Amino acid sequence: ATTEIYTLSLHDALPISGRVPTVLRTPDDRFKDLHKVGYAFKSNFIELDGGCGIKLPRVHYLDEGPRDGKVILCLHGEPAWSFLYRKMIPLLASAGYRVVVPDFIGFGKSDKYSSARNYTHELHTLTLRLLIDQLNLKGITLVCQDWGGLTGLSVVKDCPGVFSSLVIMNTGVPSPILDLEGSAGAIETVRSALPFILWRSVVKLLGTWLPLQRVFNSALKPHLFNLPAAVVQGYVAPFPSALYCGGTAAWPLLVPLFKDDPVCMHMWEAKNCLKTWKKPVLVMFSDSDPITRGVEKLFLDLVPQAVNVVIKGAGHFLQETHGEELSTNILKFLKSEM
Repeated sequence: ATTEIYTLSLHDALPISGRVPTVLRTPDDRFKDLHKVGYAFKSNFIELDGGCGIKLPRVHYLDEGPRDGKVILCLHGEPAWSFLYRKMIPLLASAGYRVVVPDFIGFGKSDKYSSARNYTHELHTLTLRLLIDQLNLKGITLVCQDWGGLTGLSVVKDCPGVFSSLVIMNTGVPSPILDLEGSAGAIETVRSALPFILWRSVVKLLGTWLPLQRVFNSALKPHLFNLPAAVVQGYVAPFPSALYCGGTAAWPLLVPLFKDDPVCMHMWEAKNCLKTWKKPVLVMFSDSDPITRGVEKLFLDLVPQAVNVVIKGAGHFLQETHGEELSTNILKFLKSEM
């Protein structure tokens, strides 16, 4: 794959002529002012060997706190990036933990495939496993949200020995959305699936042209939480045009609809892993997230010994609005004070 650095131009916005590169890199100037809203961390980059002589696109990650500290690995979801954890990193690092926060390929400062077809669940899990190996991370506390949960928990079931505890937030390990043989019955299954099917249809229709700024404005509700406009701009900074949005277009379409969808196997195996999980688990879900509200019951059923904390007044991206509260709860949890 050839990596080319594109700058925002009419050619980017309307890629109807010329050669579109396979891999792109968001220009650095898109991130130049993010220190003003708290994202002032040293960037680290790594090229991972995908095997058979293939190098994966360059991966960006943050690595804060003492290198000999116990590891906290924080994973973002759709369509966020490591910017999401900027309020939590200083608190966790100052408590003596090594905080590693990667950007998945297609997001943040990591390189991006221009085609949504390049993105698979296996790509993201492979990236995460290789990063863990390359950085020699052990005794990891996994902090995951949204697709960071589906991806992270898929890796947990593949190599449980490198993880010491789990912090699960606003995510899931979904069964097929349209499992018409389930106990709910076909009509109720379809009815309950309609909101997700509508969202999936919108994503399928718009593809890489999904209006990310509107998505973040809707999810973050900056007018309610007094978030500066620069915060929303920070979330969309990695995506200067539709060419850079293959990853954001692909992830919603990977949620399994039917039993034979590729991600289903990973979700079933992740659930089986959690059923036998004996290490500490903290479940922290928002009470106002329209996407995952109620899904915490699944994790509490799978891991009865899990500690459950409800984050009141938080939406889907609870790290943005309740980062300090989350960090305080994580530190208490890791000190076994809950």
